[in-house]
Amino acid sequence: MGLSEASGQRDTQALLPVTQAMELRKRDYHVERPLMNQEQLEELGCWTSATRTHQWRTWFQCSRARARALLFQHLPVLAWLPRYRLRDWLLGDLLAGLSVAIMQLPQGLAYALLAGLPPVFGLYSSFYPVFIYFLFGTSRHISVGTFAVMSVMVGSVTESLAPDENFLQGVNSTVDEVARDGVRVQLASTLSVLVGLFQVGLGLVRFGFVVTYLSEPLVRAYTTAASVQVFVSQLKYVFGLQLSSHSGPLSLIYTVLEVCSKLPWSVMNTVGTMVTALVAGVVLVLVKLLNDKLRRYLPMPIPGELLTLIGATGISYGVGLKARFGVDVVGDIPAGLVPPAAPSPQLFASLVGYAFTIAVVGFAIAISLGKIFALRHGYRVDSNQELVALGLSNLIGGIFQCFPVSCSMSRSLVQESAGGNTQVAGAVSSLFILIIIVKLGELFRDLPKAVLAAAIIVNLKGMLKQFADIRSLWKSNRMDLLIWLVTFVATILLNLDIGLAVSVVFSLLLVVVRTQLPRYSVLGQVPDTDIYQDVVEYSEAREVPGVKVFRSSATMFFANAELYSDALKQRCGVDVDHLISQKKKRLRKQELKLKRLQKSLQKQTTASEGTSVSIEVNTSVRDMESNNVEAAKTRASTGNELEDTAAGGQEDAKAPNGSTLKALGLPQPHFHSLVLDLGALSFVDTVCIKNLKNIFRDFREIEVEVYMAACHTPVVAQLEAGHFFDASITKQHLFASVHDAVLFALQHPRSDPASPVLMTKL
Repeated sequence: MGLSEASGQRDTQALLPVTQAMELRKRDYHVERPLMNQEQLEELGCWTSATRTHQWRTWFQCSRARARALLFQHLPVLAWLPRYRLRDWLLGDLLAGLSVAIMQLPQGLAYALLAGLPPVFGLYSSFYPVFIYFLFGTSRHISVGTFAVMSVMVGSVTESLAPDENFLQGVNSTVDEVARDGVRVQLASTLSVLVGLFQVGLGLVRFGFVVTYLSEPLVRAYTTAASVQVFVSQLKYVFGLQLSSHSGPLSLIYTVLEVCSKLPWSVMNTVGTMVTALVAGVVLVLVKLLNDKLRRYLPMPIPGELLTLIGATGISYGVGLKARFGVDVVGDIPAGLVPPAAPSPQLFASLVGYAFTIAVVGFAIAISLGKIFALRHGYRVDSNQELVALGLSNLIGGIFQCFPVSCSMSRSLVQESAGGNTQVAGAVSSLFILIIIVKLGELFRDLPKAVLAAAIIVNLKGMLKQFADIRSLWKSNRMDLLIWLVTFVATILLNLDIGLAVSVVFSLLLVVVRTQLPRYSVLGQVPDTDIYQDVVEYSEAREVPGVKVFRSSATMFFANAELYSDALKQRCGVDVDHLISQKKKRLRKQELKLKRLQKSLQKQTTASEGTSVSIEVNTSVRDMESNNVEAAKTRASTGNELEDTAAGGQEDAKAPNGSTLKALGLPQPHFHSLVLDLGALSFVDTVCIKNLKNIFRDFREIEVEVYMAACHTPVVAQLEAGHFFDASITKQHLFASVHDAVLFALQHPRSDPASPVLMTKL
């Protein structure tokens, strides 16, 4: 019966209008508690310092369970493969693997050209790393393999360290392509080994968080600039040009200028290459548009790239594009796998800088995509294990003549949309690529390079669309827009490696600048609440008479401590430094006047005959107490004269509290208490502690008591460790909330914080 009544009430309430339902939920918020400073809060809450755990001790523990956990952590395939749902997942993984392989084949051939290598090495890079990631990776949906950004970074290295000019031969100055390709393959494979070593090392020391310093605007701007680099690098294949190798800063600008200067020659002599690239590009665009329109009705996307490559190869072979029109083709593709080869240690010194940059960029792209898919499908990606998995893919791949790889956004989306559930799809795609390498690769020897270039350019559409970020960031966040623009311009002008370094340094400097320029606010009480907000932003917030509440939106540390003090003194409306200076000057004048008075009294005493005068003068540099002058029995004529002189000095010195601002004739501040809202503090350093002590000292000089409020417990512990609290500043000056501090200041203006605290309604 009770359940039916409760359900009936819920149904009735659901039928009420929204406003009435909200009215039913309203409850009076009423709390009654004593004002609490930090000392009382710790006593009431039984605060104890958190015990430090030494995690490194667990590293040396040895047990069967720990060995099993480590094995599953570093070889995740052993954890998920036994639980593989064969009936539910196998068909989707097979279909997804086939779809990815169909894309992987043309992209592998094309991106090898982008890296300055023979196309077959793109197929090798589409096989070994993919299978290694199947064993060690934790993401179920990303497609590891060749990627345009990584390929163009590798290409910038190979073309700068092994330019065509180093391999000229004969009278006609032709390039020895065999020797050049051999050197470049050695460079790329050694670079892949170094990249893998960096990634594995960083992953083992759990340094996966390093990618957090690459913000999303930075990564998107960097990939956009890289896509522009990719586009420019493919122009020589589209127009059939022979370009000089440019490297270093402004290399992109030099390449564009050279392409523009040679375009008239291209129009006259390489029409066949241009027409081939144009036709292939149009076909690829049309197929992509068709896939977008028929996405709901197709079990898998139409493999436009594979069909274009097969069709272009057949036409090139049948028509003889190379012999009749001079269209450059891929050439011989050796069948079978190459044997492993050791990297060249003498190249390490020249490649180490490039390797670290490529390692960070490759991991940033992979982990960002991996986390997107993990969030979408409800599983977890281990960033450190991803770093190890990607590193092993590059390390072992480099031994088998592969160049550095990452994951592809387009292939990952296809793998997900085609029904892929695990990395079994990746294993299927790698086995399909293996079949092509062993048996079918040589069939593509007549494939025009212009078709591969067209495929690369068409696939840049997604990254080039990121230019729309400029408009959205202009509306949402100008600082992120600044990072985007600086990253893009630096990468375009300074090349990919230096551009990334400049971008990271600039974004970190921007963070420092933003912490140095926080928002400083004077807070007022929102009527009938214990909430305090900025009086500039909240028109109904009112400052509490006699109490000034100050807040900073950022933590205080060595870089902005002085700015915090300056802003505090400015917002309080009192020239604190000037007032302290004037007070010191008047105290010095008063001290000199007192000394002169004392000397004159001593002279008169010495000159008086038979006169006994006892004068007690108690002086201090800071305070001047009342002077007590007693005259002994003297003769009438001399005694009266001396008493008049002493009385004049006594009248000057007898003013109570002679060192106060009022006694010194200086203006008093319009508030008697200052409350510092320290809720934004996340840590404190020695400069912050000294700055807080200086604030207490300076404001007490002008007769303003200082309180602190809303400190987090770790910050309080750091203040204690830094010896901030002493006899003059105790935890009784630190309150649980701003409202506690304000009420205490109102009840005890310029009083001892240790006085009893009253029960107050909040």
